[in-house]
Amino acid sequence: MTQPSPSTTAPDLCCLQAHDVVALLQAKKVSPAELLAASQSRTAATDPTINAMPTTCWSRAQAHAKIADPASLLAGVPLAIKDLNAVAGVRTTFGTAGLADFVPDASDPLVDKIEARGGVVVGKTNTPELGAGGNTFNDVFGRTLNPWNTALNAGGSSGGAAAGLAVGQVWLSHGSDHGGSLRTPAAFCGIVGLRPSPGRAGGGSADSLFLTQGVQGPMARSVLDCALFLDAMTGWDPANPISFPAEDQGYFSQVAQSDEVPRIGFSMTLDGFGAVDTDMAHHLTEAMAILARAGARVDEITVNTDGLEHAYHTLRGLMWVAGAKTLPPHVRGHFKPVLEENLAFGEGLTMHDVAQAEVARARLYRATIALFETVDVIALPVVGCMPKAAQIEWVQSVGDATFSGYMDWLRFAFLATVTGLPAMSVPVGLTAAGLPVGVQLIGPPRGEAALLKAAKFVEAAMGGPLPVIDPNPPKAGCQDAAG
Repeated sequence: MTQPSPSTTAPDLCCLQAHDVVALLQAKKVSPAELLAASQSRTAATDPTINAMPTTCWSRAQAHAKIADPASLLAGVPLAIKDLNAVAGVRTTFGTAGLADFVPDASDPLVDKIEARGGVVVGKTNTPELGAGGNTFNDVFGRTLNPWNTALNAGGSSGGAAAGLAVGQVWLSHGSDHGGSLRTPAAFCGIVGLRPSPGRAGGGSADSLFLTQGVQGPMARSVLDCALFLDAMTGWDPANPISFPAEDQGYFSQVAQSDEVPRIGFSMTLDGFGAVDTDMAHHLTEAMAILARAGARVDEITVNTDGLEHAYHTLRGLMWVAGAKTLPPHVRGHFKPVLEENLAFGEGLTMHDVAQAEVARARLYRATIALFETVDVIALPVVGCMPKAAQIEWVQSVGDATFSGYMDWLRFAFLATVTGLPAMSVPVGLTAAGLPVGVQLIGPPRGEAALLKAAKFVEAAMGGPLPVIDPNPPKAGCQDAAG
């Protein structure tokens, strides 16, 4: 494994971690205006290359920065919101041409909560159309590129959020996740992304509030920063019927500073459910060895995946049908082919399909939580391969496996989604080609605390967090990654 050079052209403030910036804000050693100036400068310098945050709202941010309470949780730190969540008065396109000019009058409740706790929204990050897919591109704003190598995919659907964090545009960025939409770009861009338990930090769209598979979550450059942002997202919200009360203020930030040594149950392929290529298998095997040498107990485990694929796709089909029910016809008329395929699949489901998925889901949950009797977290790949060329919409083969569906290469994401368990991606170093690799950690039910403790150990043992980087042009010797 290699380590990156910390050299960057980013302003010094942009290279600081979010929790350090918040401490400076609370001590009044730096002002929100200074941070906004640094963020705006860095975004102007990097976004023409990577296209991470195509919509900005600096005037609105300046107004919010002036009234930010320095004693609040975030104290005025600039951050970004994914372009699937409304921000009042700011263009919100959902990545689809049918909503290209939509400007909402009101913000998503989660955005209101983040702003009430001192977050200053500076823009909207790029996403694939309606968040569908593991590659971030759309007909409104175009393609987001991986800052570690701009020939490559940044991941999706929170690709803009992850890419912008990696180059230091903002200190925190909001993401969302169903089929790895938060975890995949975190792994590809070398940052930390946490998919919380359903109800912890907001849920799906306004018309599918009772579905638990799609969740909102924090993305950041370090585990401590991710914990800080999670603290700012949590709490009971009557607008979200599955939400539950927050822990004490700052709880997750405190537990993430633990020095506990975790028991890790590792599965490379989920007993053959997912495929990995040779490079990924080698890198994760080496990472587990490093964690073991650092004191962690790392054991190979068997994970029951019976019925997982059917359950995931069935539940995802329900989500798409529910979400499309209230869409105006002109919006659906712009959908890319895979979106229409999603809807057709969902509309063709039978009651037998739904019942079978729910039975399988319950069995999977019971089998998975039994593993936590002997381990603190489950570790597995985020995806089975390194980023591919940015122009490749979805990966059609990994190792010896060939895929027929555009979600198949993301199978490692399915387990946490179907069982409702919290999961996150944590960087575990760089490949010889200089690309970051993430490992996925899954925690026990509502076990974000255990998850963050283990993630902090992993981060420290692997020499992280990774530093802010400048966007890197296509590199020689990366043909395998880009092929």
